[in-house]
Amino acid sequence: MIKAIVTDIEGTTSDIAFVHKVLFPYARERMAAFVQAEQNNQAVIEQLQAVRDLAGAELDVAGVIKTLIQWIDDDQKITPLKALQGMIWQSGYENGDFTGHVYNDAVANLKRWQQQGIALYVFSSGSVKAQKLLFGYSDAGDMTPLFSGYFDTKIGAKRERAAYDAILAAIGLQGGEVLFLSDVVAELDAAAEAGIHTVLLDRDHTRDAGVHTKVDGFDAINPAAL
Repeated sequence: MIKAIVTDIEGTTSDIAFVHKVLFPYARERMAAFVQAEQNNQAVIEQLQAVRDLAGAELDVAGVIKTLIQWIDDDQKITPLKALQGMIWQSGYENGDFTGHVYNDAVANLKRWQQQGIALYVFSSGSVKAQKLLFGYSDAGDMTPLFSGYFDTKIGAKRERAAYDAILAAIGLQGGEVLFLSDVVAELDAAAEAGIHTVLLDRDHTRDAGVHTKVDGFDAINPAAL
């Protein structure tokens, strides 16, 4: 019996284009000014030091900014970058520059599953802060009351089993009681290694699901059948 559903965001609940054509450019354009203005903010100081640690060099502020911009251009899933992007996106959401895109079928089914007593969680490479912003300022309004928790790369890499073992420990369930939704087969492979049920979201009908169940939208997902 499925007691919890863990969902990815990009390509799963939300259009990849929103992330790549709205969020990423917004943060890239503002990263330099944000770091320069907030470099003495303790929360920012911690992330800048994490960038230096990962870069293996005692970079000055200009060097840190250059590294961050390069990571954005390379679409790197690096924790301090995601944390800083989340801080920048917050002002965008709060100012009404954009709202978080969530597919209508995802909205409807997440609400239905939560009403049925299934606990909902998010696991995304974007920071927990960014996840809460996207759902808190979504096209459908504030969706955060639907979720019982959020996980990002601090718990582990999305393509490694250890992350899913850690999520199971955190939510106190066995793999057979959990369903993971994603548009990336390698992530589903890692979740399956931890004994978690998996479903591939293939909205554009372009992916080979391998051993995983494949659907083209949330309406085709039936947790009760698993």
